[in-house]
Amino acid sequence: MSTVSISKSPSVLVAPSEATVNGGDIILSSYDKMFGGRSVTVFFIFEYPIQDPIETIKRGLSQALVHYYPIAGRLAAGAAAGEFVIRCTGEGVSFVAASANCAIKDVREFCDSSLQEELAVLYADEGFSYSEPLMLMQVTVFSCGGFVIGVTLNHSVCDGIGMAQFMQAMGELARGLPSPSVIPVRSKDSFVLDLPPFSTNFVRFLGTLQPSPMEFLDITVPSSLINRIKRTYTMNYGQPCSVFEAVAAVLWRCRTRAIMSDPAALAVLTFPANARKHAVAREGFYGNCVTAQLVMATSSAVANGDIMELVKMIQHAKDRVPGQTEIDEMRQLDGYNLFLMSCWRNLGMEEIDFGFGPPARLMEYTQVRTKLPSCATCVPCKDEYNVQSLCVKEEHADAFLQELAKIHLTYNPLSVSSKL
Repeated sequence: MSTVSISKSPSVLVAPSEATVNGGDIILSSYDKMFGGRSVTVFFIFEYPIQDPIETIKRGLSQALVHYYPIAGRLAAGAAAGEFVIRCTGEGVSFVAASANCAIKDVREFCDSSLQEELAVLYADEGFSYSEPLMLMQVTVFSCGGFVIGVTLNHSVCDGIGMAQFMQAMGELARGLPSPSVIPVRSKDSFVLDLPPFSTNFVRFLGTLQPSPMEFLDITVPSSLINRIKRTYTMNYGQPCSVFEAVAAVLWRCRTRAIMSDPAALAVLTFPANARKHAVAREGFYGNCVTAQLVMATSSAVANGDIMELVKMIQHAKDRVPGQTEIDEMRQLDGYNLFLMSCWRNLGMEEIDFGFGPPARLMEYTQVRTKLPSCATCVPCKDEYNVQSLCVKEEHADAFLQELAKIHLTYNPLSVSSKL
C-alpha cells in the first residue's frame, strides 16, 4: 500500500480517574533541568489486537494518572529565580483517538517522518510552556486490529526508565490489575546526591557545538552478529558483554572509518547512564536520573581497533565518572567527531503489555535532523536490533553503510536499509 491515511478525532484531556493526593509542587532537580524542557516522542508498535484498544488504553491511562499524578499537572515558575516546578493540578494528559486505513504489515516505512507526524501529537515548540500538558498521547488503530501508541513527553518529567515504568503501569491497570506492580516515587527527597558537576558542564559544552544536517538511516543489526560478539568477548576476557556495548562498538568503529580525515584527531563516544545507584534514588523513582559517560580515543585507534578492545573501552567508561580534564580535551572538537548514543533497551519497554504481549517495535521520532551526530538503539524487532541513526552527513552515508556491510567478514552478516 503506497499511502497510509490517518483519521483523527479531536484531542481530549484524560484526567486521573479519581481524586489524587496533592503533595505540593515538585521542584525540578538538576537532573530534570539538564534536558532544558526538551520533548521526546516515542512510538510503541503493537502488531496484535486487543479488545477496544482506544477505550482500554484510555482507561489504563486515567487510572495510572492516579498513581502518577504529577504527569497530569503543569509546569510553573518556582519561588526562586530560574526555578521551575511541576504543579500537581490534575488537569490531565492530551489524548487523541485515531484510525488507519490499512494493516500494520502494509506499512513499509514507519521511519517516514511525514507518517510519524501523523501518528503522534507534537508540541508546537521546544522549551517550557506553562499551559500545555506534560504528556501528549495518540492511539492509532489499524485495520488489522494492531495499534500504535505515540507518546510525546516533556522530558523534564521523567527519563526513559520513568516512561517505561509509567507505561507498564498503564498496561497493568488496563489489563485489570488493582494497582501497579511498582509503587511510583516522584518528590524532592527521592534521591540523595545531586547531578555530578561533569554532566552539567558537558551539557553546557554541547551547547557550544554547531549541529549539522545528518542523514537518517534505519539500521538493523541481526542478533546473530550481536551474539557472536558477546561470545567472543566472554571467551577473551572472561566477563559478559551487553547488547548495547556490542552495538556501540560496531557503530563507533564503522562511523569513525567513514568520516576520518585526521587519524590523530579525537573520536569521542558519549552515552547516558542510569544514575539511580549513584544518586541513591528511592525504589520506584521515575523522574530524570541519568548522567553522561565518555569514551575517548584517537580516530586511528577507533578505526583500526578490534571490536573486542572497543567493547572493553566502553565497559571501562561505565565504571568511572568523567572530570573536567575530558571537557578541556574535547574543546578541540568541531562537533562532528562527537558521537552520541542512546539506548531504549533494558529500560522496561519490553515489559509493556496491554493484553496481548509487548510491542513488536519501539521507535523514536526526530523532528529536527540538523543536530549533533547520534544513534538510538531500540527494542528488538523480531530477530534484529533496530538502530535509528542520524550520525553521518550525506557525503559520508554510503561509506558508513559500506563499513557496516563489511563487518560480516569478521563477525557475522549485518543488514542495513537504504538511505531515507
